[in-house]
This record gives sequence, C-alpha cells and structure tokens, in this order.
Amino acid sequence: MNLCWKAAFLLGAFFCSASSSDVEGYSKTDGAWVLSLHRRQYSVDSVADCAAKCDAETSFTCKSFAYIEKDQECWTAASNSKTEPVLRRRSSALYEKNDYLLECVNGLGTDYRGTKAKTKSGKACQRWDARFPHRPNITPQTHPRADLDSNFCRNPDEDSGGPWCYTTDPDTRWEHCNVPNCSEDCIHCNGEDYRGKASVTESGYTCQRWDSQSPHSHGYNPDALPEKYLEENYCRNPDGDPRPWCFTTSASKRWDYCAIPRCTSEPPTIVPELTCASGEGQAYRGTVGVTVTGKACQSWSDQTPHKHSRTPENYPCKGLDNNYCRNPDNEKMPWCYTTDPETRWEFCRVPRCEDSPDPDEAVSPPVEDNDCYEGNGGSYRGVTSETISGKKCQMWSSMSPHSHNKTPDNFPDAGLRRNFCRNPDGDRAPWCYTTDPKVRWEYCNLKKCSEPIKTPQSQDSQSPAEKDCKIGNGESYRGPTSITMSGVTCQAWSAQSPHAHSSFTPQTHGEKGLEGNKCRNPDGDSHGPWCYTTDRNKKWDYCQIPDCEEDLTCGTPVYKPRRCFGRIVGGCQSRPHSWPWQISLRTSSGIHFCGGTLIDPQWVLTAKHCLERSSRPSAYKVLMGIHKERATETTKQERRLEKIVQGPAGVDIALLKLDRPADINDKVLPACLPEKDYTVPRDTGCYVTGWGETQGTGGDGVLKETGFPVIENKVCNSPSYLNGRVKSHEMCAGNRDGGHDSCQGDSGGPLVCLSQNKYVVQGVTSWGLGCANAMKPGVYVRVSKFIDWIETTMKAG
Repeated sequence: MNLCWKAAFLLGAFFCSASSSDVEGYSKTDGAWVLSLHRRQYSVDSVADCAAKCDAETSFTCKSFAYIEKDQECWTAASNSKTEPVLRRRSSALYEKNDYLLECVNGLGTDYRGTKAKTKSGKACQRWDARFPHRPNITPQTHPRADLDSNFCRNPDEDSGGPWCYTTDPDTRWEHCNVPNCSEDCIHCNGEDYRGKASVTESGYTCQRWDSQSPHSHGYNPDALPEKYLEENYCRNPDGDPRPWCFTTSASKRWDYCAIPRCTSEPPTIVPELTCASGEGQAYRGTVGVTVTGKACQSWSDQTPHKHSRTPENYPCKGLDNNYCRNPDNEKMPWCYTTDPETRWEFCRVPRCEDSPDPDEAVSPPVEDNDCYEGNGGSYRGVTSETISGKKCQMWSSMSPHSHNKTPDNFPDAGLRRNFCRNPDGDRAPWCYTTDPKVRWEYCNLKKCSEPIKTPQSQDSQSPAEKDCKIGNGESYRGPTSITMSGVTCQAWSAQSPHAHSSFTPQTHGEKGLEGNKCRNPDGDSHGPWCYTTDRNKKWDYCQIPDCEEDLTCGTPVYKPRRCFGRIVGGCQSRPHSWPWQISLRTSSGIHFCGGTLIDPQWVLTAKHCLERSSRPSAYKVLMGIHKERATETTKQERRLEKIVQGPAGVDIALLKLDRPADINDKVLPACLPEKDYTVPRDTGCYVTGWGETQGTGGDGVLKETGFPVIENKVCNSPSYLNGRVKSHEMCAGNRDGGHDSCQGDSGGPLVCLSQNKYVVQGVTSWGLGCANAMKPGVYVRVSKFIDWIETTMKAG
C-alpha cells in the first residue's frame, strides 16, 4: 500500500510531495509490480522516458508504470495499487500517478480519481457502463476522459455537489458521494493516520522537528519509523495516543497534544470480526468479556476499579462497547481492564480465525541451532528480522505499509510469525516486506549454512578485493570476477553489444567501479553484484561472489546468538560464547553479583550501584570468556581491577579498568559503543544477558538472554507504567504484560541492539520495580548520553 494514498484515504487530504519519487507527479515503490489487463511494453533509456510514455498513452488511461532499470524496460498500466494486486518483483520500481492515489476532492472534484464506490446514504454505486437498474445518460462513451471505467464516484458533469454515481438501488437513480475535501485539516478516530501540517500544540507551544533531538531527545526517529510519516515538525500520533501530539521546542514542556478538529466526513470502515480474531485482533468486535485467567472485564466507560484513558470518547472507531475485549492501542491481542482491583489489565482468550496463529506463539518461536538457511531457505525458522540493507521487516499479518497476500492464513506452513524473515513462495532466499513505504521487499541479512564459519585462524590481512568477496550487498565490491553464476562471461560496462543500455555505464556511474567487464552492483541490488552478459538471450545476471569473512571487531560475535524472545526470568539459555562482551563482576573471593560489558580490551562498563560494597579495586575481579556461572571453562580469562571510575553524579554508570588487557578472541570480544546522543527508536528489539535470578524457572548457573522492545520514555513515564520515574539519561525496555526482564544479578550488564550487523551497547542494566512485572519494564542507563565521559576516561587511562 502506498503511504501517500493511504494517508489521503484516511485523512481526506493529500500532502505527498514530488520528493517521494524521482519523477514529478508520481510516487515510487521499489521491488513492486502491478497487475493490469491493459498494459503496454516499451524500451526506453530512462525512467523519465517511461513516465512520458505513460503520460502520452492513448489506448487506455495510464495510472502507473513499472520501470526495470537494468533492462531499460517500461510497462505502462491502466491500474495501480488501489485497484489491482501489487506483486514482488526484483529490480522493478512501481511509479503511481499521484492524481489517481488521491482520496479527496479539490473544488468540485471533477479530477477526483479515487475508489469510493458508495453514496452518502451507503448505497452501492452502479457501474458507469451498466444499463441496469438505471439506464444512464452519462457513460464512458459520452465522457471518455472522465475515467468512468468502474463504479467509482466521479463528477463528469461538474455537478456543484461534487462526485456522485448512479446507484444499485432501483428506487434511487443517483446520489452524491461523501468524499472529503483535500483542504480539510482534521482527524478521524484518534488521528493515527493524520498527515496534516498542524505544528502548534493546544497550549500554544511550537512543535520540535521529529528528526531533531533538541531540546528533547526521543525514540521517534523518522528513518527508523518511515510508516509513521514523521515529517518536519507536524503533529502526529505514532504511538496510539488519544490524539496527535508532538515534542515541543520549550525545554520546560517535553510534549503536548495538538488541537486538531475532528473530521465531519465518514471515517474509514473496517470489516468487523464477530466470532474470532486474526492478526492482532484490532478488528475484533465480538462479545468475549473475560480475561485469560477468568477475570471479568471492566466496562471501557467506567473508571472503577481502574482509572484509565482508554475510553470510547478518547478512542472512537475502536469498538469500545460495554466490557468486551478489544485492542484499541496496537497490543499483540485483545485485552481489557479487569474488575479485580489487584489486577489492572489482562489479555483475553479470543478464538483465532481459522488457521491464524496465536500472537503468543510468536513470542517464543522455535530457533534453529544456527541462524542460517539451507537450500533456498524455505525451511528457515530463525528470528532474523532485518534486510540486507538494514531495514526492519514488516509483520506478515500486517497490511501496512505494504498490502499483500503472504499472510499466515494463506501460507499456514511457511512459519510466518511476527516479522521474521521467511521464504513462503520458493524464492532463492529468505526475504520480507519492509517497514519502509518506498521499498516493498528485500532479501534478508542471512547466510547459507554451507558457507564456512569464520574462526580466528582464518583471518588474514587480505583486502576484500584481493580475497574476491563482498561485504553486505556488494556495492563496495571491486574484485576481479567477470563471470555470472550461470557461467556466462560478462559484457563490458562501456560496450553496447550484444546488449544496448544507457543506465549503467562508466560515464553515468563514475564512482561505481564500472571498469572492464567486472561484476559490480551500481544500483545497490539487495542480492549482490551483477553484470550484463555476452549471451544474446540473457541481458543480465547475478554473479556468485562469496561474503567476506569479517575480522574480529566490536559487536560481531563468532558464535551467532539465539536472539531468544524468551526471558531471563524464565530460563532462556544463551548459546555458549554468543555474547562475548558479557563479563561477570565478582567479589575478590569469586562470588558473582553483577554483570558488565567489555567495551575495550582493558575497560568494562557497569552500574555504579554494583560498587557500593567497596571503593577499593582490590575488592573485585572480572571474569570473561565463560558461559557457566561456576566458571569452569578453559576459555576463562580472569583480571583484577586497576581502577574504578564512578560516573557523573546521579547517574548509575561506572567504568572499570582491568589490570591488563583481555585477550581478544572468538570467546572474548568488546561490544560497540553507540553514536553520541543517539536515541534508540521505540519498538526496536534489543537483548539483555546475565546470570541473574530466575525465580525458580530454571536455567540457573548458565548465561541467559531475553529480547524485548524499547519503550519510549514518553510512554514509560505515563501513570500506567513508571509514572515519571524515568530520567532523560535513562531508557526503558520490556513487554507490557511482563514476563521478560532483567533481574537481581543482571545489574550492570548490557542491553545491546543490533544495528548494521553489529551489536551496540545502548543500555546498562540499572533498576526496575520487581522482576518481569506487567507495566513495569526494566530501566537502563542510556549509554549514548555518556560517550564523551567514556572516551575521556579511557583516554586518560
């Protein structure tokens, strides 16, 4: 689904600019192809030439075109993503005319080309070319340029009331349609899809830009949350609040709601699910009113025994009737407040629709011994959810930002859980739809299990070019290979025979290394380097370039972690040595009591409160390279402390200098430090490790791990969560319903997040209210706020 028309459809306004595409007047989606009964193929030199073919099309009304740059192939089409299915297609980019994505009217709406097909009173529209039940006097033949090819509302005769249609009701010949005005700046429901330009709060504060971290740092990064459309400093609702809001430019006011009126036009409709729930159950409108433990639900309109803001007034369109289980705020399944004063809320046990998977099953999915894939990856069931370019995967059960048919219902045996990389359709490798509205899908950041595993002995000083290997998708590859994976010799990039082309030449892409006929990746293809071939029947093909073996650098463990979405307070055991920066902080007699993170061969990051028992370095020692708390492994490295450096006042952070550097190998390796002042985007999946308390759930004595999402401080400081206790130099992570958390003995340990194939220590385990309690996530010191202090301390020695 294209973000521009989606926004316009729900808001009734259109604010997509030409910058969303490289062709003015069109919106672009990479990796997409649209079906159409009416289409034509052309051979053109550029995407601009393809757009010109679409604009000049006379045999049908061209609403979109697909351009394949490698082939210089152009397909014009009479349909777009609103009227026909969009398919995945490698190397293709879909360009849709903005005029045909617009779901609001300007003036009388004579140029309206949207898909509304019901009148104001809800009557279905008759097709314009039909002669029953009403014989029309306005038809596609009488008004050939009015786009009367369907039953969509149109205004071919400049009616002063706007778009209209003949109806399928024999007693009503025609009626106007309820199409919103493009200039209407208002919200439907709670404004989650508001795309207007309001940028002042209800208290008169100017909004802070979403891409700025000043004066307020936050986790709503536009680049990490493209589907939330966080542009400029406009009011938005990215977290399911009662209405749009923004961070303010006042240092004394972190955020505030915006005063945006409600729309008078009809809100978007949903198909209610009355007896079961699919996906996250947001469409469930049934009458289950009991939680999973048998507690009766509190009525949504009541404030006793639990006071709350999830009221029918604050959350219109969410079906908050009586005390029925609902999902108004994008949780993993329907829930409700309970009538038990001791239990604020619980999930409900609503029947799943057909073969729709239970969201609870996705929390602890089966994990392969190695996070790699065999064959084409059809059997891959690991937990990688990042594409080769670093994009986050879209949930398989979600239709936003990309609408598709690769759902758990349609592919019940494909393991389509959460947003994990899979291969449901027999492609050449696991892939996923992305959360970037401009990129429909990409292959995932995974290797074949048959590829050799790197070892310390395999490292050498050769450059990637000398070793003839690629890093990532191979854009930087400058090796000598000039044969495709099928064994055909490559055509020189400067040659025009046997295949003429103008898209990728040494002149057009001077910095891409297009010398001779060597395999290259000038367009950033996610599958890797390619070339035009000397086979007249095959214009281009990929090259077989292996991945480079990475050096032992920070954040790149040799033994790949499970990345288990289990729980520390639940005994999810880590794979031995898969978190090689994890250290055990012990008393001088060897008793483990805290964790820590190796960030340099001679420096460890931990929590200040772990050092309260003594300020003397001789009172402690550090163990590395161990998996068992008993530390019986031969890989163990033991170090005394040379120095303890307490962090700034009021901050639970400290640095430990080891008496001598650690030996860096496949069992002991530093984690990477984050960029200064970087704020982890909300909902980013991060991981905590430790030997801490498991409350009798098993796994005692070995390193454990858990994965859970980061919670933005705005949410974490709300009354339902930690009620203002979290400071700006701290961050929260955990699940709303608890069950996953760090605990006693994990203090001082790392919270790491995967970024561009490296694990970065973003948090130091600090405090929490109990262990794994609902609505009480763990709190961590935000490491990025102390990069200057860390670097200055280590430099001073």
